Amino acid sequence: MEEFAYILDYLSQGVSGGNFGKKEPVCYALGDEEFKLFELVPKANAVVNIGERVYIGKDPVKRTVIDHVKRRVGASDLTHGAIAELEYCVIEIVLANQQRFVRFFNEAEAISMRKHLLEELPGLGKKTMAAILDERSKGGPFKDFKDLSERAMVKNPEKLISARIVLELTDNSMKRYLFVSK
Repeated sequence: MEEFAYILDYLSQGVSGGNFGKKEPVCYALGDEEFKLFELVPKANAVVNIGERVYIGKDPVKRTVIDHVKRRVGASDLTHGAIAELEYCVIEIVLANQQRFVRFFNEAEAISMRKHLLEELPGLGKKTMAAILDERSKGGPFKDFKDLSERAMVKNPEKLISARIVLELTDNSMKRYLFVSK
């Protein structure tokens, strides 16, 4: 269950549509553990900042910005502003949880005789995969993204992970989900 989420977009006038009744303000947000997308209702008079990490867990005392989770949404429900902010928030989450994602590089194994789990990362090919596996077997597990970059010559490993997470969030035809909870 998500405890915290990053605000992707804030609609102070609510979601546009055919309903002419009173509209409540809403926020679109991305959970920082399972990468679930939410529509949230902010507290009255709360200051909502895009990119801000807010508490959405069960303890009402800790909820200073968000009143309640309205519903879970898909990427197709997001506004253009939320989609534009998505990649930046994902990178921030990946960098804040470096050990979790470095573990992926340290523990990823072959899926089949012809494909390795590392190849599921967009932009990572067979040569880079071989370099990662070679360094992993010679020098042991990677300590962090910097260690991975220096030893296996992988430029911006956080961007490889982030690209995969964004792909999992936006593409409904994925076979395999590595990071996003569906």
